[in-house]
Amino acid sequence: MSSENNPTRRKLLKSAWDLLESGEPSRVRLGDIAKKAGVSRQALYLHFGSRAELLRATARFIDEEQKVDARLEPSRTAASGRERLRIYCMFWAEYLPEIQGVARAFMAMEHDDEDAKAAWADRMAALRHGCEAAVKALKTDGDLRAGLTIAKATDMLWTLMGVPNWQNLTQSCGWSQQDYANWLVDSAERLLLAD
Repeated sequence: MSSENNPTRRKLLKSAWDLLESGEPSRVRLGDIAKKAGVSRQALYLHFGSRAELLRATARFIDEEQKVDARLEPSRTAASGRERLRIYCMFWAEYLPEIQGVARAFMAMEHDDEDAKAAWADRMAALRHGCEAAVKALKTDGDLRAGLTIAKATDMLWTLMGVPNWQNLTQSCGWSQQDYANWLVDSAERLLLAD
């Protein structure tokens, strides 16, 4: 009943996405999601065993709908670690505006909502995995700055790519999206690349 192509499942995921983006994280309750999707709470539970499962599936659904795997392919097939790092940073800079509403909702809920915290942690682990892959490619090429371990360099890149950094620069400081993208690439290269 919970197959990926099931129309009811897709309606539930789309409804959860819409409610997350609405700017009212408190409305992301199972009853609200079921009502928006036009199904019963019982139907929701037939597709998702828990709220945590639904929120994790919603975050992944967003990535699927935004074709993240296809968009990451140029990074994954880059000819060098330097190119992979640059392409990965550019991908993330372009993707952030598309997920800002959902990211803001998950970050607002994560402090007192274990389900939201788990869903957000799942997506941030995926980002971290991409950071680690870029760092490993630099290491393989001999381009990782001396003294940096893969773990430490991954920590640094993942922190640099954090959503709050993007929010501060583009929303609080008024930077353009292009200025942010250029800063992210430049900062990552300065932090991680060997001289």
